[in-house]
Amino acid sequence: MAEWLARAADLVWSYPVVGLCLLSALYFTLRLGFVQLRCFPHALALISGRYDREDEAGNISHLQALAAALSGTIGIGNIAGVAIAISVGGPGAVLWMWITGLLGMATKFVECTLGTHYREIDAITGEARGGPMYYILAGLGPRWRPVALFYALTIALAGFGFTCMFQSNQAADALKTHFLVPSWATGAALTVLTGAVILGGIESIGRWAARIVPAMCLIYVGGALVICVLEFEQLPAVLGLIVRDGLSGKAAAGGALGSVILWGVRRAIFSNEAGLGSASIAHAAVKTDEPVREGVVASLGPFIDTVVVSGATAFVIILAGNYGAGAPEGLSGISLSADAFDQFLPGFGSIFITLAGFGFALSTMITWSYYGEVASVWVLGPRAALVYRIVFVALAFVGAVRKLDVVISFSDLFVGLLVVPNVIALVWLSPKVVGWSRDYFLRLRSGAFDEPG
Repeated sequence: MAEWLARAADLVWSYPVVGLCLLSALYFTLRLGFVQLRCFPHALALISGRYDREDEAGNISHLQALAAALSGTIGIGNIAGVAIAISVGGPGAVLWMWITGLLGMATKFVECTLGTHYREIDAITGEARGGPMYYILAGLGPRWRPVALFYALTIALAGFGFTCMFQSNQAADALKTHFLVPSWATGAALTVLTGAVILGGIESIGRWAARIVPAMCLIYVGGALVICVLEFEQLPAVLGLIVRDGLSGKAAAGGALGSVILWGVRRAIFSNEAGLGSASIAHAAVKTDEPVREGVVASLGPFIDTVVVSGATAFVIILAGNYGAGAPEGLSGISLSADAFDQFLPGFGSIFITLAGFGFALSTMITWSYYGEVASVWVLGPRAALVYRIVFVALAFVGAVRKLDVVISFSDLFVGLLVVPNVIALVWLSPKVVGWSRDYFLRLRSGAFDEPG
């Protein structure tokens, strides 16, 4: 069973998902006139709070929405997953990881514009909820209800394994390896901390993420920047290796260009989730009356996650020579990344990265619990929210103390399947996004938003 699920997950996550995500991202980039580059300065202005207005519908600010979405994508995968991609696909995988991240900014723009436009505001609680199941049904019509239902059920179930149990398992393993912390203790800590945050809903998640996620990212990327400064003379050679290997595949562990591209794109999709539609659930809770505005903010996600944070990990691993024949025997994933950092900053890898892994795991679990909760509420109604939270928190402990081969393969398969209905809906609805974007940027240039609330 475990072997069959693993093969099925690998099949889905090879050319079907990679092809859909990469080609659709390229299509959105061209269709929207490289919107991710044009709107970059405006995105920075939005997260600074310049255009925030308290009287607009929603629950959290632009910065909190971005931080909440990033807390769902920035996780152990940025540390362990990048190491695996380089080990299997070679340094050239990093080039395709960056390309996919930059193109994926356009996908995130489309996803989160649609998620915010088609969201629903609870008349009693005032809570805003949105996401792919909302824009599939409202944007494409009642005949698409089975597709929306498939998406909602899939993301709710995938959240239990893909993020909850997998993240707690990896965090427990790292703490046990480096600090001899019992797995049950890590599981208990994650259970308590996750429960304390998610019981407060999206507003609590947004506040927590806006404080914790930027700090962890700055420390982690700061450590990588220190190493890059110390090894400044080697940077041109590293960048040259990444580009050459990414275009030829000759130095790749897989030995073929297809392997390099596949692992780079796959790593980027796993990292920033552009194409999965998940981030649109967090961004739909934003306090705004301009859906395009939140699409602009969301477009920053893949850049920060894949280009900056994952890129920082990649540079240190390659500078350390921890790939191909130079990789330390017996090390992989987060241990390989930690070893690379320790070569330049002794203790930073084994101590900080292990602790950061715990923090990143916690942040990912908290945000994905909200994704699954919104999906379960869409399917079963408001009473499902508390039930989902309780089950999620309980499984955080289970994940830390049990082997998860079948669960992880099952979850990987489900997460890959999310791409199919979501990307089809994005392409189908993209002409509407083009029209809304044209109107919004025309009003922006005319000065309609010059007077902030």
